[in-house]
Amino acid sequence: MLFKIAVVIPAINEQTNVGEAVQSAIRGGADEVIVADGGSTDETATMARSAGARVIRSRLGRGAQMNAAARESTAEVLLFLHADNRLPTDFAQQIQSAVADPRIQAGVFRQRIEGASPLLRLLAWGNEQRVRWKNLAYGDQGIWVRHTIFEELGGFPEVPLMEDYIFSERLRQQYRFVILPGPLTVSSRRWQQRGIIGQTLLNWRIIAAYKQGKSLDELSSLYRRHDH
Repeated sequence: MLFKIAVVIPAINEQTNVGEAVQSAIRGGADEVIVADGGSTDETATMARSAGARVIRSRLGRGAQMNAAARESTAEVLLFLHADNRLPTDFAQQIQSAVADPRIQAGVFRQRIEGASPLLRLLAWGNEQRVRWKNLAYGDQGIWVRHTIFEELGGFPEVPLMEDYIFSERLRQQYRFVILPGPLTVSSRRWQQRGIIGQTLLNWRIIAAYKQGKSLDELSSLYRRHDH
């Protein structure tokens, strides 16, 4: 039995990247691609449609955008893809092989972060080990989950940031993420903007502050959007 797979891409002012993300999903075997546009002021929606995606409008916020798109899909498996990432050409086959086992409910892909720095390869390796040992996944690893489990967990929290972290925390209480070979190609723009070490330290600082009870509204001021 083959499962229907939907790729959901939240986007805001991603005209440069969204077309390639959509095309990678289509080439890789997605049954449907839904781009949830959060109010872009550029040609994001046009580029997404031209590449073959269905585009819906949503209020801004990655969690809200992904939830809105998920509600539009009847696919058995939902894959949430960042607009500046690209899927491997056989990603759907990798997922089909995994979900053929009814015990497997969710997973991510190994990453290939663009750029020549050995630190980026180390970062991708560390992200994989986090999933392997802590069962904690982040959005730029291409989180995919059975639709029924996504609904059971209440979808993504509609918060200013860390929606992937909070969703992953909920999921890992009952299920495990599997790691598929991928590789998922990840843009290095966040690390280019702040530096590899600077961006990594900022991520750790935000997570630590969240665990200490800081509000996400307050922490969101530390993490500026790519188009700001």
